Amino acid sequence: MPFKNSRHARNKFSGDIISSNIIFNFFLLCLTLKPPPSGNLPIIHKLIQYYKLWHETLTNLPKTSRYTIGFKIDGLFLETTEFILMAANSDATGKSLHLKKASDKLDLLKFFLQVSWEIKAMPNNKFFMLSESLIEIGKMLGGWIKKMKT
Repeated sequence: MPFKNSRHARNKFSGDIISSNIIFNFFLLCLTLKPPPSGNLPIIHKLIQYYKLWHETLTNLPKTSRYTIGFKIDGLFLETTEFILMAANSDATGKSLHLKKASDKLDLLKFFLQVSWEIKAMPNNKFFMLSESLIEIGKMLGGWIKKMKT
């Protein structure tokens, strides 16, 4: 027998309809959003490339290290990227400040990466690959800072 009024129908089907509408709207939003332009900064592309490598490493860390030093390194990676993106979109005075902060975060990132290797939370090959990549990022960042001073 069909429902007698719309209140019964709303109570019966509202959860299914609402959840399917949310999923559909999220899908449409994902299709229409485009990533922000990163410009032609090679340092951004390198950071993204090396973050992907780190993210693979993070999932393979032991659980005790993953949720402590692993998340600390992950946060420093993201903060370094954030400061570099902010520097790319700032004026000259803000740029030098953001670059200095990015350099400080990168130094902390190198330090905690070394600590994670020393406590044997990370395999040697991943550590050496990530260390070399961070040294390359540091050279690029140092060159940018030097350019700003002249």
